[in-house]
Amino acid sequence: MITRRRFISTTAIAASAAILSPDVFALQEKKKLKNFGFISGIIGKELKGDWKAVLKQAASYGFTEIETGNFMGESADSFLAYLKSIGISLPVGGFEFKASEDELKKSMSLLKSLKVKYAVVYWPWYTGGPFTLEDCKKSAERLNYLGKVCKDNGLILCWHNHNKEFAPMETGLPFDYLMNNTDKNLVMCELDLYWVKKGGADPLEVMKKYPGRFPVLHVKDMAPGDAQDFECPGSGIIDFPSLFSEAAKQGIKHYFVERDNVPDGLACLKSSGEYLTNITF
Repeated sequence: MITRRRFISTTAIAASAAILSPDVFALQEKKKLKNFGFISGIIGKELKGDWKAVLKQAASYGFTEIETGNFMGESADSFLAYLKSIGISLPVGGFEFKASEDELKKSMSLLKSLKVKYAVVYWPWYTGGPFTLEDCKKSAERLNYLGKVCKDNGLILCWHNHNKEFAPMETGLPFDYLMNNTDKNLVMCELDLYWVKKGGADPLEVMKKYPGRFPVLHVKDMAPGDAQDFECPGSGIIDFPSLFSEAAKQGIKHYFVERDNVPDGLACLKSSGEYLTNITF
């Protein structure tokens, strides 16, 4: 039988424990994305028309960031001013992995004019794959060099993965080779969650294996079925809540919607925006 004295005592102990352990309640709180963006290629066709109206429409869907390696309009400054007016920032832009020295200088100048933080190479390979150990050695050497070039220009280098990095080679996986043989202070990875899963790996385990190396995520969903086709986020089978929960633990701040071969870019952004605005994890 619970006496009045025992009830008061038990309640007091529980209250003290809650005060001493605020994480007990914090664990029950659901998080939401503070910011999310899109890669410009998803609406590449639409941007050939009235690009200002198209970007404003994207902003109305909740997007606050864009990933692009070039400006639209008269200049980088005017482009950035317009983006700011509609509440969109530009933290990520791309350049060519195999660029010549002259091309590399021009790319660095352009990305600096766009005031991006992360410079991405979308295909960090000299061949089309499948990749060999020798391919990996050449790519790792090049990535370390590009990482130094980017750092000297006030940028942070990221390389973008696809599924072929998860196809076994003579020893291990190309993905692991690049992660383990590039300077973690110079070379980061823009992790594409869809392509990791397409390659047969678990995106969550990959994130846990290399914490701190993924400042940017590409958020692309996978359609159900054997074809594993592309899908807009929220319309497929990828477990984004668990991935975003891990991302939050790692301090990842940039999430970019992408979908290859999209039939209607704006429609994809609209549905993705609704999903990412309301998702909790």
